[in-house]
Amino acid sequence: MYYALFFLMPFAAFLYASVGHGGASSYLMILALLGFAPEEIRPTALILNMMVSMVAYLNYRKAGVFPMQLFLSLILFSIPAAYLGGTILLNATVYKKVLGFLLIFPVLKFGGVFPISKDEQVERKWWMPPVLGILIGFVSGMIGIGGGIILTPIILMLGWAGVKETAALSALFIFLNSVAGFVGAATYEITVSQELWVLIPLTVLGGALGAYLGAKRFSVKVLKYMLAAVLLFASVKLILS
Repeated sequence: MYYALFFLMPFAAFLYASVGHGGASSYLMILALLGFAPEEIRPTALILNMMVSMVAYLNYRKAGVFPMQLFLSLILFSIPAAYLGGTILLNATVYKKVLGFLLIFPVLKFGGVFPISKDEQVERKWWMPPVLGILIGFVSGMIGIGGGIILTPIILMLGWAGVKETAALSALFIFLNSVAGFVGAATYEITVSQELWVLIPLTVLGGALGAYLGAKRFSVKVLKYMLAAVLLFASVKLILS
């Protein structure tokens, strides 16, 4: 089953990076199902998340305007929260199932079941992004993800940024959150086996290809459907975990 990783990990990176995500939630699922030890799974997923999300950010940053003000109001509060969450060892089974069910709604939204007008936008109060950053950062640090699967649908549904701008913002958000979560997790003993280090170049390559196609080749409409597919996959995975 180890050799299945050489296909599964790059494919997951390709799919997630195409919509500006790092893929940590998918890496966690794959490694857990293949029987890797818990102390290896979270750091490995975060390392891969850092690399793939940075590649995605570099591609999407060139493809559109970056919403810097929104990003800063999120990340300045999310980083310390992600670090704090990373220091906590908590059973997140119930949370994952609840999150999985909640993700079904944005899947239906982006799939066109509940279409919204292009002009629809929720007014952004000054306190909203900081609170959102703290909540997503803390939860992300605890379960070993970058937070993109939570942040992206929220920003798009609130109308705070366009699809490609959100992808660029989410990618950098995921990268910095993953770094903070990894540093927090490093307060405990963590290990990454040689078997998993070998997978890193292939996984990053898959992410680079997905990010390139997502940023420069796929239309916005295609990107929304791909995002729906990613969120549906994450939803099912979280419910069954």
